[in-house]
Amino acid sequence: MRKSLGIRNWEAAQKIVRDWEARIDGDSLSVKEGFERFLADCMARNLGEASLGKYRLLKKEMIARFGVRPVDGVSIEDLAEYRESWKLSAISARKKIERLRTFFKFALERGWTEKNPAILLRHPRSQQSPTLPVSDENIGKLVEATERYPAKGIYGDRTGKRIKAFLLVLRYSGVRIRDCVTLKKSSVKNGRLFLYSAKTGVPVHVPLPDFVIKELEGLGNGGEHFFWSGIGNVKSGVADWQRSLARLGRLAVVKFHPHQLRDSFAVKLLENGVPLESVAALLGNSVKVCEKHYSPWVKVRQDRLEEAVRRTFA
Repeated sequence: MRKSLGIRNWEAAQKIVRDWEARIDGDSLSVKEGFERFLADCMARNLGEASLGKYRLLKKEMIARFGVRPVDGVSIEDLAEYRESWKLSAISARKKIERLRTFFKFALERGWTEKNPAILLRHPRSQQSPTLPVSDENIGKLVEATERYPAKGIYGDRTGKRIKAFLLVLRYSGVRIRDCVTLKKSSVKNGRLFLYSAKTGVPVHVPLPDFVIKELEGLGNGGEHFFWSGIGNVKSGVADWQRSLARLGRLAVVKFHPHQLRDSFAVKLLENGVPLESVAALLGNSVKVCEKHYSPWVKVRQDRLEEAVRRTFA
C-alpha cells in the first residue's frame, strides 16, 4: 500500500505503519471480511434484491480500492478520495454515502472500528425538482397512441391493448412500475386492487374504475400475472415495459416517465381534498415521504395560503 501519511516525523510514521501491520496480522477484520458479514446480515434481514445488488456493488468497489486494509484503517481522507472518483448525480451520490454510513455503522456496532468515518462525508448539494404529474390531456394522447402501437412478439395485435391496460393501471392505482409488472390476477377482486408494495412491503388497497377493470378482463391471457409471464428476472420484465412506455411516448409525442403516472394519481387525490395521510396510505409510503414530494399540491394548504394573501388586499 502506497499512501502519504501527512506527517514529517519518521518515528511517528513508523508507529502508524506498525499499528496497521498489527491490525492486519491480528484480530481486526479486513474490509473484504467486514462486507461479507454485512451482506450476510442484510440477507438474514430479507432485504430486497435491489438493495442487496447495490451493497454488492459497493463491496466490489471498496475491496478493489482498500484490499486487505482493516476496517478501522479506513479514514475520512480515504473515503473522501474514494468519493472524488465517483461520476454520479447528486441524488445517486447521496444514496451511496448513506450506504457507506450504514456499513460503517454496522462495523461500529460489531466492535470492528471505534468510529464511523462516513458520517463526516458531507452530502453533495442538490436541488429538489418539483413533482410534475402527467396532464389529463397528455394521458388522453397516450391512450390514443396505444391503438397505433405496432404488433410485437407473441402478443401480436393485442400488444397495444396490453399497453393501454398497463398505462391505465399505473394512472388509476398509483402503484410503482415493478408492482404493476408483477401484478397477479388474484390481487384484483371486486373492483379493488390489493398487493404488498415490493419496495416498502406496505399493503396497498385501491379501488379501480370500471373501465380499468374492463381493460384487465379483456386481456384474456393465461398465467398467474396480467403483464408478466412469471419466467425469468423481474428486473428484465420491468426494463422491457419501460422501453415499451418510452416508445409509446414517442408515438404520442408526449415526454413522460412511468413514475409520473403515480404522481398523477397522488396529485389528483390531493387536489380533491383527500388528506395527505390518506394519500400516503394509498401509495404505500410514509407521510414524511409524501410531504416531501407532494406538499405543494395539498388543496387545504393551498387554500389557506391563498386566503392569507387575499386578506392583505383589504
